[in-house]
Amino acid sequence: MKNKYVFVAVLLAAILLAGIGFTAVYLHQQGREEEDDGFTVVTSFYPMYVAARNVVGDQGHVRLENLSEPQTGCLHDYQLTSEDMKLLATADVFIINGGGIETFLADVAAEYPDLTLIDASEHVELLGENAHAWMSMEDYSVQVQTICSGLSEADPAGADQYAQNAERYLEKIDALRAEYRDAAQVLRGKSVVLFHEAYEYLTDEYGMQEAALLNLDEERQVSAGEVADILSAIETEQVSVILAEERYGRDMGDMMEQESSVQVVYLDPLNRGDYSADSYLDGMRSNLELLIRAFEDSTGE
Repeated sequence: MKNKYVFVAVLLAAILLAGIGFTAVYLHQQGREEEDDGFTVVTSFYPMYVAARNVVGDQGHVRLENLSEPQTGCLHDYQLTSEDMKLLATADVFIINGGGIETFLADVAAEYPDLTLIDASEHVELLGENAHAWMSMEDYSVQVQTICSGLSEADPAGADQYAQNAERYLEKIDALRAEYRDAAQVLRGKSVVLFHEAYEYLTDEYGMQEAALLNLDEERQVSAGEVADILSAIETEQVSVILAEERYGRDMGDMMEQESSVQVVYLDPLNRGDYSADSYLDGMRSNLELLIRAFEDSTGE
């Protein structure tokens, strides 16, 4: 009799545990179904996130995440982490800059063949292998439009809102361009040396002439011959301004100012920063102010 009661108790306990287990599974499935009701957008890095944030706006059904940290910068040698892969596993859409910046793209395509990919530079005429298109406001506007079109196609329920948000953001970009249109005339035809390839888009947009390019990054070792070539370009092309990035160009900039009469202006390549919606506009405004002031000072205007 005692064994019988023990058996019944064990059986009841097993039924209870099974019930708890089934309940947990059910709740997990319900949670996944609720999560699946949303639409997850992942961006590759900072400038794409800011553009997407303005297009997405405050649509409640959209979850917007960025793959890399905001301080990562460009992704030329970026290695995907396990957390990155987990995030991409939840994504409906992955927005990239394109043009070869996301060197890990083949790994993503192999791991997630059904993931919708939006290449923001698809309709931009890139400057060779240089894909820093967001540094031209004209090209950045095209990228915003491409992101809007891609999201609208992937998520028809939000298409009207995407279009409205994109239109408002594009109006802000156009307003910034118009604000500096007259002042920027001082830049046209001026020769500059660049210490970051991203600035080729900025100088191209404003009709400046590139006398020399020395693309500096954290692993760049500059030779004595390259330094001599830059100094020669400064002299022969009558360069008065060098455009550099503070993070990697300070040492070389200091050397150039010591060896010549050139002025070094440190611009923001807009590849890292905070996630505020207007951060791109604020950064580009600051760049234009610095650039215009530098040439006004050099010409005495």
